[in-house]
Formats: sequence, structure tokens, C-alpha cells
Amino acid sequence: MENKRSDLSKTINIVALTVVVGIMLVAAFVTDETSVQMSFWALVPPLIAIVLALITKEVYSSLFIGIIAGGLLYSGYSFEGTVNHVFSDGIISVLADSYNVGILVFLVILGILVSLMNRAGGSAAFGEWASGHIKTRVGAQLATVFLGVLIFIDDYFNCLTVGSVMRPVTDKHKISRAKLAYLIDATAAPICIIAPVSSWAAAVSGFVPGEENGIALFVSTIPYNFYALLTIAMMIALSVSKADFGPMAVHEKNAIRNDDLFTTPDRPYADASDEKVSSKGKVMDLVIPVVALVICCVIGMIYTGGFFEGESFIDSFANSDASVGLVIGSFFGLVITLILYLVRKVLTFKECMECIPEGFKSMVAPILILTFAWSLKAMTDSLGAKEFVAELVNGSAAGFMSLLPAIIFLIAVFLSFATGTSWGTFGILIPIVVSVFEGSDYTMMIISMSACMAGAVCGDHCSPISDTTIMSSAGAQCNHLNHVSTQLPYALSCAFVSCICYCIAGYAKNPVVPLIVGLAIMVGIAFVLKNGSKQAAESK
Repeated sequence: MENKRSDLSKTINIVALTVVVGIMLVAAFVTDETSVQMSFWALVPPLIAIVLALITKEVYSSLFIGIIAGGLLYSGYSFEGTVNHVFSDGIISVLADSYNVGILVFLVILGILVSLMNRAGGSAAFGEWASGHIKTRVGAQLATVFLGVLIFIDDYFNCLTVGSVMRPVTDKHKISRAKLAYLIDATAAPICIIAPVSSWAAAVSGFVPGEENGIALFVSTIPYNFYALLTIAMMIALSVSKADFGPMAVHEKNAIRNDDLFTTPDRPYADASDEKVSSKGKVMDLVIPVVALVICCVIGMIYTGGFFEGESFIDSFANSDASVGLVIGSFFGLVITLILYLVRKVLTFKECMECIPEGFKSMVAPILILTFAWSLKAMTDSLGAKEFVAELVNGSAAGFMSLLPAIIFLIAVFLSFATGTSWGTFGILIPIVVSVFEGSDYTMMIISMSACMAGAVCGDHCSPISDTTIMSSAGAQCNHLNHVSTQLPYALSCAFVSCICYCIAGYAKNPVVPLIVGLAIMVGIAFVLKNGSKQAAESK
């Protein structure tokens, strides 16, 4: 049986690679070095990487092949030009970027913190405490959602913190790692994009051109951010109704019946809990580090935005450097954690130092995927993907004003899915939206901005090369492609309802009516799924 599966996997990989080679050969004959610029071909490399990843279930090679495809298109199939572009302008360039390096340092520090909390017994103690207070699987899932909503400062911070805190709790209630990864991912970006005090609010406000107040516009878009609001509602409905569907239902049934949280043979984090754990750990050994981390990260963010130089709290968040602020905050959170453990004699100094390489090793896979994902984005940028999409949006603006929010939503979904970056999508579409409606229709500008933000989060939510999706897999210690395949049906269902809401909003020009319609549809979906699961169970 295993040999048959292996042969099938090899066949699929060969077919997929053959298709990629065919696409690139077609591109070689029908394009030249200049014709690929600012055309649909600019989006071909990320599409190749995404399709290969979903077909072959192999992330690293799929991303790298997408990068190579981008290099070939950019250089006009020159060997030397491709090598230089892939490494000099791609991998080396993204690793030389100070913002990217800051994110990687932040991840490493968080990995060390998680290792420390586990070794100190804080995670185990919290799991024991929670098991006495959280009695059901529904309660464990709702607690995960609640914690994710509370940590709204930054999506990276959200993913890894919620994962490390809730993993022991969800494991005890036999919630699959795929379900945990979905709950983390569905609260990370969606809650950040409707939180006025977050790194995402700062990013969006920074993309608003002209004299418009970025933070004021951001706050105005919150009621119209249907994808974020409906995603949170969908999580709660699915948790309460116990109505999972698609691949997620397979993972959940396997976790309940067979006590197998991973389902698939590939489980890179299966042995992560085998490390030594201190018997002196208490709940405070997890709570204090997490609270310290939150407070220090907030202070770090506003520090980089000039809060201590006289700027207001909101303005300092709008002007903050999220990369530097999170590194500074996480570093001081790490220092406070080390002092706490040493003073309480939970861990020795040697044991604390042993957690540093352990924490780094736990982040190697996410760092590698992020590096390749950033490099792939560099390839699409060099091919003019931004300009291509900008022309596409400007061309669709005339004559479709009432439907423009829905059109922008769909374009943002596609662009964010293909490039794996929601912030990049903000940077492309928000200035266009503001320029189209500024001074003519303020309400439509707000709705269209919100559609852009919602679509970017949706595409980011679906994309296997998205950094937030990668971090959610790392936080839940879940196989990355398992997370992508189980989450996709949920995200697409919510995207479909959101698109309907934006069609209505373009005519109604208020958030109440479309949101009520959207929530009604979501409740109906949950009700149908619940009845369907009951009938399936009764027929067995």
C-alpha cells in the first residue's frame, strides 16, 4: 500500500513539473524580456508555486521553482541573468532588508520564549488549570478565539502566542492541530485589520495618500470590513454548532476517534513535547511572560513611532516601525521572563541558555518558508505585478461604481492570494481607491477601501505562501499544507458571503443592511451543516 502511495506521489510530482515546464516553454516562445513586464505573466511565478504546493504537498521546492520561474521571465531566459536575479535581487536582497530581518529576529525570540515557557512548566501548568475550567471541546475552541481577539497588536505575535498558550488545552480536548491552526489564523489578521491600535492599522494609514487622515479612514472602514467580521462570526458558529465540513471534518473525526491530532504521516512537530519540563512550573510562569510580552511590544511599537518624543498614542502607532518595535518589545519580554524564572528558581541559568538554540531550531522551518515567500514576492515586483493590477482596477472603475467595492474585493483576493502579502495589496490598491473617490464620494471611498482591506486579508488567509498562514501553522505546530487545505473551504465560504455583502453595500451605502444579510447567510450555512452532520451520524 505504501509503495502504491509512493508511486502515485511520484507520478503527481512528475506531471506537475511537466506542466510547469510546459508553461515556461510557452512563455519563452510568446514573450520576450519586455512583454512580460506589467502583464499577466507577472503573476505566473506565484501561481506556479501555489499550484505546485497544493498538488505535490511540498512547500520548499514549490516556492523555489516559482522563484526560478520569475527569474527566467525577468531575464528573458538568460542563465546568468536568472541566477543573478534569483539570488542577488531575490534571496540575498530580501534577507538584507532590515524590516524582514527584524521579523526573523522577532520570530527567533518568540521561539525562545515558547521554549522557555514549555521547559519551565508554564504551558503544562496552564493546561492543567484550563482543564479544570474548560470542560468541553466547544469551550476550548471559544477560549482560543477569545484569546486571539485579545491579542490584536500584531498578527505574527498573535499566531505564535495563541498557539503556545492554547496548544496544551486543545490537545487535551482532542482538537486537531489543523483546527487549532484555523482558529489562530482566523483571529490573527481579521482581528488586526479591525483594531485601530495595531501594526496593521499603522500600515494601512501609511498607504493613504494626500491630505487624508489615515487613522480616521481606517476607523471608518471597520463596520464595512465584512470578511473580518464574518470570519469571526463563522468561527464562533462552527465551534458552537460542531459542524465542520470538508477536509477539516476528516481531521476532527480522526482526532476524536483515534486520538491523532495530526492525521497525516508527516508531523514535523510530533516530538516537540518530549523535552524536559520543570516540576516547579505554575500558571504564573506562562501568564506573566505573555502579559509582559504584550505590554513590552505595545511600548516598543509606540516608541518607534515617537510617543516618548511628544507624539500622541494614536499617531505614534500610525508612525511606528512594526519590525523594530516588535523586536525591542519581545527582547525585553524575554529578559523579564529570564529574570522571573531565575528568581523563582524554576530553571537554572544553564537550562535557560539551552532554550536559546532549541527555540531557534523550532523556527527554522517558518524562517525558510518566509524567506522563499519574500523572494517570490520580489520576483513578482520586478515583473511589474503592481502596475498590472493598478491598470486593471483603473480600467474597471468607469461604469461600475456601485459594483466597484465587490470588484475591488475580488481583485484584492486574487492579488493577495497570488503574492502572499496583504500589506503589498494595500500598498497597490488603497492609493488607487482614494484617488478615484477623493473629493467626490466619501462613503464609496470608505466602502471601497474596506473592500480592498477585506479582500487582501481573505487572499492572505487562503494563500499557502502567506506569512500569516505560515506563522499560524508554526503556532499550532501543524503541517503547513494540512492547515492550508483544511482552512480553504472555510475561507472561500466566508469570501463568497462577503462578496455578496459588498454588492449590497455599493447600493445601500451603509454597513447595517449588508452585515445583517451576511450574518443571516452565515447562520443558515451553520444550520445546514449541523443538520447534515447529524443525518450523516444517524445513518451510520
